[in-house]
Amino acid sequence: MSVSHASIHPVEDPTTTDGGNNNAPRVRMKDIQGMPGTKGGLALRLSQFIFAVTALSVMASTSDFPSVTAFTYLVVAASLQCLWSLCLAIIDIYALLVMRSLQNYRIVIAFAVGDGIASTLTFAAACASAGITVLINNDLDSCADNHCLQFETATAMAFISWFSALPSFLLNFWSLASR
Repeated sequence: MSVSHASIHPVEDPTTTDGGNNNAPRVRMKDIQGMPGTKGGLALRLSQFIFAVTALSVMASTSDFPSVTAFTYLVVAASLQCLWSLCLAIIDIYALLVMRSLQNYRIVIAFAVGDGIASTLTFAAACASAGITVLINNDLDSCADNHCLQFETATAMAFISWFSALPSFLLNFWSLASR
């Protein structure tokens, strides 16, 4: 049997024509903007964080949000979204600084599951808050007694936070499905 082995017949590295600059970062086809460890992913995480913080701040600034369960749920969901997005934004910043790819199977699973849970909770809370806001505004006509503008603003910010979390979840899920 005539099989050649690399240890017996070593193969030399081809010489580079660019002066030997081998420190340039490699671009992989799997690193699509919006996935973890990319600039697009960092932008999505920061937008999720900003809109969730805005929803949380506006809703918590009203004095009567604890009286409605849906508004309390929005505060809890926005808090969770803030923490999740901030943690993953820090991980994205670290990955960008050290030029690491975050395409490890276990990391992508954790990101996909976390994004799915956080975005589902945010969407459910935004929908519940929107329903209560419509009830207070249109059906009960008691906006003069409540903080309708703050409720509507917090609900809109929660929807926008969910809308910016959805691409992160879909890209991570797509990355898992394409393996």
